[in-house]
Amino acid sequence: MDHTRKFAIVEDSNLEMKSTLTAVYAALQEKGYNPVNQIVGYILSEDPTYITSFKNARAMIRKLDRDELLSELVRYYLK
Repeated sequence: MDHTRKFAIVEDSNLEMKSTLTAVYAALQEKGYNPVNQIVGYILSEDPTYITSFKNARAMIRKLDRDELLSELVRYYLK
């Protein structure tokens, strides 16, 4: 037990966010929607009906904090 453990909540949170967003994107695409437009609509309005309930996508995206999601998207874009 001489080793110090690292606590990486940010990385875990980002991985969860990416995983969720990828799954929601795939569900929207599979149902024939334009995933980017639908996700943007959800982020801007917080109206969950922009996201299909297919494959539990709506419930998954609602678990994400919209502000954190938007912040991470902007941060990623500006890199």
